[in-house]
Amino acid sequence: MLQINLFSRKDLTNAPTVNWWDICAFVLIAAIFFFVAWVFQKMSQPFNVGALVVIDLNPDMLPEYCLRSVARICLALLASLLFTFTFGYAAAKSVLAEKLIIPAIDVLQSVPVLGYLSVGVWGFLTLFPGSSLGPECAAILAIFTAQVWNMTLSFYQSLKMIPKSLKEAAKILHLSAWQRFWRLEVPYAVPSLLLNMMLSISTSWFFMVASEAIEVNNHIIMLPGIGSYIAEAIIQANIHALYNAILAMFCTILLYDQLFFRPMMQWSNKFTLSQNFEQNSSIIAKLVSRTLLFRFMLGYIKSFFRLVSCSTVKMQPLNKENIRPEWCRTVMVVVKQILIMSLLLLVIYYINIAAHFFVNTVNLAELYNVLWLGAVSSFRIFVLILLCILFWLPIGVWIGLRPSISAKARPIIQILAAFPANLFFPFFATMIISYDLNKDIWLSPLMILGTQWYVLFNVIVGAMELSLEQRYAVASLGLSNWLRWKRFILPGVFPHLLTGAITATGGAWNASIIAEAVNWGGSQLYATGLGSYIAYQTKIGSSSGLALGIVIMCFYVLLINRLLWQPLYRFSQRRFQ
Repeated sequence: MLQINLFSRKDLTNAPTVNWWDICAFVLIAAIFFFVAWVFQKMSQPFNVGALVVIDLNPDMLPEYCLRSVARICLALLASLLFTFTFGYAAAKSVLAEKLIIPAIDVLQSVPVLGYLSVGVWGFLTLFPGSSLGPECAAILAIFTAQVWNMTLSFYQSLKMIPKSLKEAAKILHLSAWQRFWRLEVPYAVPSLLLNMMLSISTSWFFMVASEAIEVNNHIIMLPGIGSYIAEAIIQANIHALYNAILAMFCTILLYDQLFFRPMMQWSNKFTLSQNFEQNSSIIAKLVSRTLLFRFMLGYIKSFFRLVSCSTVKMQPLNKENIRPEWCRTVMVVVKQILIMSLLLLVIYYINIAAHFFVNTVNLAELYNVLWLGAVSSFRIFVLILLCILFWLPIGVWIGLRPSISAKARPIIQILAAFPANLFFPFFATMIISYDLNKDIWLSPLMILGTQWYVLFNVIVGAMELSLEQRYAVASLGLSNWLRWKRFILPGVFPHLLTGAITATGGAWNASIIAEAVNWGGSQLYATGLGSYIAYQTKIGSSSGLALGIVIMCFYVLLINRLLWQPLYRFSQRRFQ
């Protein structure tokens, strides 16, 4: 039996003294606990629909508003991680689950955030009557739907692309499913997952305005936060308040980059198979490295998690009959059949509801018009994604293959990716109005401003994972640049590029609702497209028009996924694993 020594530190028996760095570390931890308690106290305050909530545009309120928004993002991120580890793992391990979960994600990520918000707000207001928890949970749900899909697809793609040599090593060690999950699968997926978490937070900021300024039954619920601050500044056409919001956002992004993402990225470097990943230092890592008592306590915490995730590896013959007896296989077959029948009945039920809705509320002229608008938006998104790939692919490969450049460029790209693109929409609107520009052309780039980073980040990760041994072997062959790209670089980064393109497309569909309908003061600019149609139907309160727009958007997303993305995904798994 192979035993794992969980307590390998030599100094665990002698607790060190406390230094000033320990005091700083404990003060930081105490501040985090105080922040959590303060947030939950604010979220549980009394609230009634229709009550007037005044959003103060005084710059002194921005720190509190930023903290409230960051708290909602963090709670949604925790829920997204739980969803990712559960459903991403199931889709990667079960053929049946894969056939159910991946198409479901295709549909769910095509549903606009406004659709989730309009449904979720009524449910949570009923669940928490007279409390701010109702609209707060609705806002967190909307942010969750803006984060979770690309994280789940990234985790699923990473599990499907684990090298066969590592899988064989896990089989040789006879690791259990729990051990394999924490010792192989999660570590392998961590670098790509962290980058997609950054992009998820960027998307969260993008939809923060819609999440914190909720319209219910002709009432606008304004939750205190940076999103509602921006919404109020746009309504009042207050350009100085927008400048203040941009400065506050920049400071907030720098702060959580140093406190969270920079330490996490430095920690994730040890899980990479390549030496191309940069070694970025962080303030938190330097602080922890200089502590004494804090590192002593971390030793026990690490030992506990090592015990939970690894325990003891038992070297015994691998017998599938012992692992999964006959009665267990019979129960699983029955459960699968029940699940399939339940899902079929649910699909039939919703098809019946949709058919009844279309027959009674939608005329053919309106349906043809919305289909045409969906085709226009599809063409616009396809062109933008293609241009984005052509522009960022060589840049991402160039950055990813140079660790020194990547170490300097990644923090800058991270800040740009985390910055909400819709903060710049009023400036585009002012330019379009001032120079009488074509709205169909000049509003189109707004759809890709926030989602282009999905492509760049995933290409950088794919280039980083090209090992030095492979690069040296290719260099020794003396291939031309074209052959090197065709035979080595493109196959190496293609799975990551595909993941980035899929998530960028889904983000662009969601962004179209805001990008095709830009508001500045009393001026409303509409571009021809499905996104502007949904935004207009939401504004006038037409539930039938909103439902029709969402259904057509789901139809186009599913059609594109079936005809384009899924064949490419299967091709990448078959050829480039």
